[in-house]
Amino acid sequence: MSNTRDLLILGGGLVGMTLALAAAKKGISSHVVDRADPAELTAEGFDGRASAISTASWNLFTNIGLAGRLEHHGCPIASIAVSDQMRPGRLDFTPAPDEGSLGRMFANRELRLALFEAAAAEPLIAWHAKADVIARQRGEFGVSATLADGQALSASLMIAAEGRRSPTREEAGLVVAKWDYTHRAIIAGLTHENSHQNVAWEIFYAAGPFALLPMLDDAQGRHRSALVWTVNEGDANGVLKLSDRAFLSEVEKRMGDIFGAITSVAPRSSYPLGFHHTARITAPRLALVGDAAHGIHPIAGQGLNLGLRDVGALAEVLAEGMRLGLEPGDAQLLARYENWRGLDAFTVALATDGLTRIFGIPGRTASAIRRLGMAGIQRTPALKHWFMDEARGVTGDLPELLKA
Repeated sequence: MSNTRDLLILGGGLVGMTLALAAAKKGISSHVVDRADPAELTAEGFDGRASAISTASWNLFTNIGLAGRLEHHGCPIASIAVSDQMRPGRLDFTPAPDEGSLGRMFANRELRLALFEAAAAEPLIAWHAKADVIARQRGEFGVSATLADGQALSASLMIAAEGRRSPTREEAGLVVAKWDYTHRAIIAGLTHENSHQNVAWEIFYAAGPFALLPMLDDAQGRHRSALVWTVNEGDANGVLKLSDRAFLSEVEKRMGDIFGAITSVAPRSSYPLGFHHTARITAPRLALVGDAAHGIHPIAGQGLNLGLRDVGALAEVLAEGMRLGLEPGDAQLLARYENWRGLDAFTVALATDGLTRIFGIPGRTASAIRRLGMAGIQRTPALKHWFMDEARGVTGDLPELLKA
């Protein structure tokens, strides 16, 4: 195996591994380095960790050959219901029958399995799992990384795909604007009496959104949904320590009887919520993708989709440049990627932050004003259609890989 490839991708999660596969489809080779153990990331069981895959992101998976592997594991999102504390004035987004779904929900385990299986079979990808990077170098003529086992990997371009706390980004000294929401997302898988009818619910409370995301029924035919419940940081440990019975009682208070009785809950997990956005997503021979570049609130389920748009844009820029005889680390190509993705990512980040703050204003007056605005949107088909296109990810200057 050659230790010199076109790309050195540090981080082999959902975004990093998708980038490696997208690049391979363009004939671009890569090293993918990740600290995690793939066996742990793909262990069986439904724990509620799931991702909404937009229409554009599904096009990407289709175009890199993953649709057949994933098709039967995704739950279509037929509509989205938005409510302010389950009070009157609900907002519904339901596309016309010929417009397809608003996206698909996948357990993260299934996404990882599909990506890892494809990567293992792709000769243009050298996958280094359970590997720690102990040194990174970027020079005039290339980049390299030294692993804890002594291997030295080299390439033309280094890509940081390590997530929100990217050590590669920090080492490069890229400026990051960030703040903490002092909230935590509680994640759990629910089984329930009634079908969710493929509806994704976003119920807003002052402490944050309470999202119920439709999942496929399990092998026994039990109806399932993924819960993402935002709570104040100070309350999070208490919520996590509740007995299953007490936890379900709190859940049912917030969602009413829309799914009938909640019959069971999977083990809970949580993560802190924050915002960050880098002033630049490139440096000499370095590009950032996904959460290494921008971390947003999960309020609209757009975090992974934003990263997959990075993937499509970077793969297209690199492939076009290499056809012209440029190397992947060429400054012209990085400038084009920066210009293409910088504004879109910043706009989505600000929009999700704004929604979080608007719906976080407590009090009946604020709630009444929000519901009045929602009622106006409900009565304006053109505006609703625009919101649905945004949810599908089909607006703006899309990379070819994200088009049908």
